Amino acid sequence: MPQLDRHFVHLATLAAASLIGLGVSAAAQASPFALTSPDLSSGTFDPKFTLNAFGCSGANISPELKWQNPPAGTQGFALQVLDLDAPTGSGFWHWAVYNIPASASSLPRGAGNAPASLPAPAFGGNTDFLDTGASGGNGNYAGPCPPAGDKPHRYQFTLYAYGVPDVQAAGRIPRSGSAALYSFILNKGIGKQLLAKTSFVASYGR
Repeated sequence: MPQLDRHFVHLATLAAASLIGLGVSAAAQASPFALTSPDLSSGTFDPKFTLNAFGCSGANISPELKWQNPPAGTQGFALQVLDLDAPTGSGFWHWAVYNIPASASSLPRGAGNAPASLPAPAFGGNTDFLDTGASGGNGNYAGPCPPAGDKPHRYQFTLYAYGVPDVQAAGRIPRSGSAALYSFILNKGIGKQLLAKTSFVASYGR
């Protein structure tokens, strides 16, 4: 092969390698499935989002939530909020919403305060505030209210993306099932139909 031809082949090889590298880099930088809250961007809860019961005097409004880049094949979402530091040995469930439609990409502020505010066919699941009246009704959002004097508690918001149209039916569990039962179904019971999950944590103490 003449010297000039070898030079062009070398340049072409380098160019191809560069393009492949760019492709890999672009794929690696693809935005992941992510959940955020404009209302909790500081990492803490404003009083408007804290409980109005059990010695707390917040407005108990559910914060706005947004998500992006769900995986292909998503047919629905579920949201759960858990106090990781509650003195129970098993945390404390504050909010749960199941069967959020795949077309949704947010829950507006206050969506968790009444069943009619959720996008159909979503429904609010039971939490550890069941039958206490603290959230205005079973299935509604209940804001943080940790014991006075505790270190700030961490509240984990987790959004699940799944490949079934109805997670309750897929899990063969009652609509009234506990948040722990639904968590088991989401994390294990539906197997590979759990396509992805994403979380963030906000804290609150008093």
